[in-house]
Amino acid sequence: AALSRYFSPNLAARLAGVKVLRFSVGWGPVVARRLWGETEYALSAVPLGGYVKMLGEGDDEGVADDPTRSFEAQPLRGRVAIVLAGPIMNLLFAWVVYALLLGTVGMDAPSTKALVGEVTTDSPAAHAGLVRGDRVLAIDGRPIDTWDELAATVRGSNGRPLAMRIARDGAERTVEVVPQLKETKTLFGEASGRAYLIGVGIATEREQFGPVEAVWRAGEQTLSVSYVVLKGFVLMVTGRVSARELGGPIAIAQTAGEQARAGLEQYLTMLAFLSINLGVLNLLPIPLLDGGQLALFGVEAVLRRPLRPRVREAAQNVGLVILLMLILFTFVNDISRLG
Repeated sequence: AALSRYFSPNLAARLAGVKVLRFSVGWGPVVARRLWGETEYALSAVPLGGYVKMLGEGDDEGVADDPTRSFEAQPLRGRVAIVLAGPIMNLLFAWVVYALLLGTVGMDAPSTKALVGEVTTDSPAAHAGLVRGDRVLAIDGRPIDTWDELAATVRGSNGRPLAMRIARDGAERTVEVVPQLKETKTLFGEASGRAYLIGVGIATEREQFGPVEAVWRAGEQTLSVSYVVLKGFVLMVTGRVSARELGGPIAIAQTAGEQARAGLEQYLTMLAFLSINLGVLNLLPIPLLDGGQLALFGVEAVLRRPLRPRVREAAQNVGLVILLMLILFTFVNDISRLG
């Protein structure tokens, strides 16, 4: 996913006639390089993403010899297309992965049935003996057909004991569950009030899709995950969600290993999620990121003239400081988790 993300601006630049000086996997000092045609392909010391250096970016070396092939010599729409190529490739990569998974193995979706999913340890449900897969048939003699009915009945219990009729392994039994008043949280960990709960999660069921529907659903999944990633970042910036949730290379490597051991499906799902993260976060208006360049292009469009080199350089320096601080922060988070 990361490599496809950096190959795409490389390809977009070539299609626009821009000379690509270096394609690097990683940042910092170059540890290995090879010249292929007019482009140097390099492996750099810091294994965080990578970059594409085009003629005219950061210096004027070689521009006088071939001015029409520099990045800055391209019309504004051409530069915007080159910069957007990376994030777009990230989202397309995720879309393709989701489409392949949905079209082959399907997807686990929340069940509408009154089925017990995950049971929280030391919860009222656990104390009552409920287990994953139990089907709730009735509560206090009132038939229960859907998860929404189950959830509404528990939340409206005001903490009184509930006689829950369940089906398990072809047999029926009745258990008593006493809901407890608990703090509830959103998907992003924000407090959303208090409610009576018994400590069970919604069950999932595997859905299968045809080729056309798989592509359509994959697009919806890509947009949905993109929104979640963006909103999560906004909540962290505004302090509504702890920034301690941010992870760096160590956390990514650990997660990748866990998902790889869990199976190919989980591993590919993780890759798609990381690719969306990379694409969305690169669109943030921070200098040195794609979003920062697009923001500068917007200023250029308003002023109807290129920005002065000193202004661009100052913006890039600010962006570099922000990114270095972010990298350091994620490393500290990763190390603290290991402890």
